[in-house]
Amino acid sequence: MKIISRSIRTGALAPPTTTAHAHAHAHDTATATATASGIRKSSQRRNRAPLQMNCPILIVISLGWLLHAHAGSGGFAVEAAISNRGSNSRSMSNVQQSAVAPSTLAATLPRFLSRGHTYRAVVGDTLVLPCQVENLGNFVLLWRRGTNVLTASNIMVTRDERVRLIDGYNLEISDLEPQDAGDYVCQISDKINRDQVHTVEILVPPSVRAIPTSGQLQARKGGPITLECKGSGNPVPSIYWTKKSGANKSSARIGDGPILTLEKLERQQAGVYQCTADNGVGDPVTVDMRLDVLYPPDIQVEKSWIHSGEGFEAKLVCIVFADPVATVSWYQNSFPIQSTDRRIMATRANRHMLTIRHIQQEDFGNYSCVADNSLGRSRKYMELSGRPGAAEFYSPKWGRLPDSYNLTWKIDSYPPLEEVRLLYRRVQMNETYQQPGRWHDFILTPEHRPASEPLTHIMSYTIKNLHPGGYYEAIVQAKNRYGWNEVSDIFQFVVANSSQDIGPEDAEVVASSKSRSNSASTGSLPGSTLLHTALLLALALSNCQFDRRRLGLG
Repeated sequence: MKIISRSIRTGALAPPTTTAHAHAHAHDTATATATASGIRKSSQRRNRAPLQMNCPILIVISLGWLLHAHAGSGGFAVEAAISNRGSNSRSMSNVQQSAVAPSTLAATLPRFLSRGHTYRAVVGDTLVLPCQVENLGNFVLLWRRGTNVLTASNIMVTRDERVRLIDGYNLEISDLEPQDAGDYVCQISDKINRDQVHTVEILVPPSVRAIPTSGQLQARKGGPITLECKGSGNPVPSIYWTKKSGANKSSARIGDGPILTLEKLERQQAGVYQCTADNGVGDPVTVDMRLDVLYPPDIQVEKSWIHSGEGFEAKLVCIVFADPVATVSWYQNSFPIQSTDRRIMATRANRHMLTIRHIQQEDFGNYSCVADNSLGRSRKYMELSGRPGAAEFYSPKWGRLPDSYNLTWKIDSYPPLEEVRLLYRRVQMNETYQQPGRWHDFILTPEHRPASEPLTHIMSYTIKNLHPGGYYEAIVQAKNRYGWNEVSDIFQFVVANSSQDIGPEDAEVVASSKSRSNSASTGSLPGSTLLHTALLLALALSNCQFDRRRLGLG
């Protein structure tokens, strides 16, 4: 390998083969032939001995020869590359020697050491523009901006006190202003008038203002409104809109650009909107705009049915939304109510309350609150009653017995209950239809309750002779000395199929625990390990049979 690479470097061919070399080559050929013959004979003898020579040994030998050949070729490439680099370095040295004379002549001329650049600076900052020259000699260095000369050599020509020379001919500009943007030229006053140009960009933080400047806007409910703001700065800022929520926190972005248009306004869209401008220079800036949506009164009642009793107290509440602000009046059975010691009217924000103390018989009846503003009027009704409140059920939906079900409920009533009515029916249903049966009616007599006990009556009743697995509905109605209350909402329940049945919730728990136990039992047996072991055994047996057939052993 060394002889071949050396021949390539010197450009000489290999010497011709001599006679001695030919005899040596013939001797080597004969020796190799004899050796090959001996190898074939020994190989035949070894084939008769089973499993003494294995194929992997030949594979390893072949890989070794391949690696050796690859390393040899790589070594040749390295040596050739080194030879080429050597010749290249010699040619480069010749070029450098031939260029010595022109560079020596150019060294006597002035030249810039600094380079032109684009500078970005923020308003108010200080900026230094470099101008470094070598071999200036008797030439004069000028700084100019357009046609205006700022400096000549060390002389300040400009009257701007913010401009000065530092560290030689570097130009410093302090307290930058937007109008300082532009091209600044450092020029050598020779015959060529060579110059170096710096471009200055002044970055201006964003500013924003509302249109109109008052930031106050009004619009009618159902109509459109346009909010607008104008931003400025360098670079031009991007503008987006948000709406303030509770605690003066801004919500998610609701629009982009200087104009925000809202169509078909609702009263909920009234509030403070923020216009934000951001251009990456300094912090974003915002301006607030308040939108008032004008609409007639909108009333919500806290309760449409209020239960109380004689001698007790009741509170009626109306929540009024209106812009302009509405005036609120109270009425009983269409007659206006005047404030007295027993009937007290109060207002907190948009909550309007009528409190009636020491209720008497004539206080029961229909009440209404009426709200008026310049855009309209609204009225909502409430009822103050001594009748019992509607029943509320507390029983579970799924029963535990196959032929009966215990139903539990509560009823609020200031006077004692006189009578309670329970109705239930079976509903036959499948995937496509449901057919309710007839109602079964029971009249229940409540237990006597002392006046000192609370107003809540808790009752229960066991319904018997039910169909196992049946689907049922029930309602309850109660009566006191003021009359019957409103019928309760329908309560639905399911009877158990057998005494061993459990509800769906319990069934889910049991099923979950069974699933966990099953997964634990299957996880204790490592099936993947058995599969891998079987595959390895099969592969080993197959290899043994293949070797025996190849060697003629059966």
